[in-house]
Amino acid sequence: MEQERKVWVIGHKNPDTDSICAAIAYADLKNKVSSVRHEAKRAGSINEETRYVLDYFQMEEPELVTDVRAQMKDISFRRTAGVKDHISLKRAWELMKAEDVVTLPVIGSNNRLRGLIVTSDIATSYMDVYDNQILATAKTLYKNIAETLSGNVLAGNAHAYFMKGRVVAETSSPGWMEEYMRPEDLVIMGGSSVSQMRAIERNASCIVVCQGLSVSPEVLKAAERRDCVVIGTPFDTFTAARLMNQSMPIKHFMTKKNLIQFNLEDFVDDVRLVMSNVRHRDFPIIDEESRYVGMVSRRYLLNTQKKKIILVDHNEKTQAVDGISGAEILEIIDHHRLGSLETMSPVFFRNQPLGCTSTIVFQMYHEKGVEIPEKIAGILCAAILSDTLMFRSPTCTAIDKAAAEELANIAGIDIEILAKNMFQAGSDFNRKTPEEIFYQDFKTFSSGKYEFGVAQLSAMSREELNAVGEKLNGFVKAVLKERKLDMVFVMLTDILEESTILIGEGDDAEAVINGAFSARREEHGYLLKGLVSRKKQLIPALMAAMQE
Repeated sequence: MEQERKVWVIGHKNPDTDSICAAIAYADLKNKVSSVRHEAKRAGSINEETRYVLDYFQMEEPELVTDVRAQMKDISFRRTAGVKDHISLKRAWELMKAEDVVTLPVIGSNNRLRGLIVTSDIATSYMDVYDNQILATAKTLYKNIAETLSGNVLAGNAHAYFMKGRVVAETSSPGWMEEYMRPEDLVIMGGSSVSQMRAIERNASCIVVCQGLSVSPEVLKAAERRDCVVIGTPFDTFTAARLMNQSMPIKHFMTKKNLIQFNLEDFVDDVRLVMSNVRHRDFPIIDEESRYVGMVSRRYLLNTQKKKIILVDHNEKTQAVDGISGAEILEIIDHHRLGSLETMSPVFFRNQPLGCTSTIVFQMYHEKGVEIPEKIAGILCAAILSDTLMFRSPTCTAIDKAAAEELANIAGIDIEILAKNMFQAGSDFNRKTPEEIFYQDFKTFSSGKYEFGVAQLSAMSREELNAVGEKLNGFVKAVLKERKLDMVFVMLTDILEESTILIGEGDDAEAVINGAFSARREEHGYLLKGLVSRKKQLIPALMAAMQE
C-alpha cells in the first residue's frame, strides 16, 4: 500500500509563537514552490499568546506530533483482501494459491478483523480430524459442500446448514442403511433410486449422489417434502468423501483469540521488536477504528521510509520532537546558536543572526518571488513582535523591524495594538497550573558537564511576574528532579521595564548566576536590568560561567 509522501514542518517542544507561525508559513511557501505536500505540525501544547494570534488571524492550529519515528502507515504493506468466515476451507486454499500467501484475514461487518486462517489450519482439517460429525459441529453450509464437490444443489435449501448427524457412505452390504445410518445423517451414495428414496425416508439431512448420475423427479419431490437436500457431484464416492472436510467453514479452524495485530499508528521499531519474538509469518494491520487494512511481514520492514522533516526555530536535539534520530531531516531554518543536532546526510541549513525565524521565512518568500497572503503576513508579523518583545530585545535587528512593518502593512494591522493584546493574552496566568505556566516556553541546553533548562515568562508588569514567581515556588525543584537536570532557571521578563527576575535551582545554580552577572538578589530572584533575551543575553553568559 503506497502512502502519499509528505514533509512535516515542525518547531521545537514547548513551542512559542515563532515556532508555530514559522512552521505554518514555511509549509505554505514550500507548497507553492514544490510539488511535494508540506504540512505544519507542532511538537507541544500551544501557549495562550500563540492561540490568540492564530484565533485573531483565523488560522488552524497545527496537528500535534509527539514522535516522528516511522510508523506502520509509512511503509508499503500488502493489501490482501479480507474474507468472510463462512467460506469453505477449499475456497480459502484457492485464494491463498492465487494470492501466493499463507495467511488470510477473516473480517466481519464494517471490515472488523475477526480472525486469521493459515495454511497450517487447513492442513489440520485434513490430517488431524477423524470425527465423522465434524461437518455438523462446524455448521457447514450445503452450498459450501456442493461447491467443494464441484456439484449442484438439486433439491432443498442450498443456504441451510448441516447441523446434526454424521457423514456416512453407502456400502455394498444390503442392510447397511438399517445398520449404520441414523436420522439427520449426510449420506454419500450412488445412483440407485431405491437407495436414495430409502435414505430420504429414513430422514437423511442430505444425500450426495456421486459420479454425475441422474436423480429421478420422484426422488427430488420426496426430498423436498422431507426437507432433505440433494447434491449431485461428478466425483466418485471415494473422492467425494475425501474432499468433504474441505467444505467446512473457515470459522471453525481460524485463530480468533490472542491475535497479534498492529495499528497504522504503531511505530516500526516497536513492531519489529514484537515480530522478532514470535514465529508468525504474516500479521494484520488495523486502522484507528479497528478496521482491517492489510497484512505485513518482516520483509516489508526492511525498506522502511523514514518521515521527512523540516525543522524550524531550533537545531538542538534536546529541543527537537521525540524520535528525531529516526527521521530524515531535509532542512533546518533557524536563528539560534549551532546546537547538538546531527544528520545522516547533507541538508539545507539556513541560520541567520536575526531576532526571529519568521523574519527568515519572510525573506524566503521574497527570494522565491511568492506573494505573502494576508493571514500569513499577520502571523509572521506577530511572531517577530513576540520574539523581539516588540523590538525591545537586543536580538532584534533592523531587518526584523523592517520585516514586521512590511508584514503589518500587508495584513492591515497596527503593530502596537497587536503586540499589546498578544502579550496580555500570554500573561494571563490566573487560570493556569504551575505546570502549564512553566512549560509554555521551556528549553533545555547542555554545556560541558551540565544539562540545564531555562523557562521564560513575559508580562506587562512586575506585579504579574511576582505573582507568577510565587505560583512557581516549589515547582521548579520538582522539574529539576523529574527532568534529571543539573540546574533549572526561570526568566520572569518585564516587557515594559525591559528587565528580568532570574530564578535558579540546582546545586551550582547560584554560583553560576553570580559568575555570569553582577546582580542583586531580591525577594523572588536576581534582578537583571536590561536583560530580556534568553538566546542572546542569558544563555551565553550562563554557559561562560559554567565553563569557568
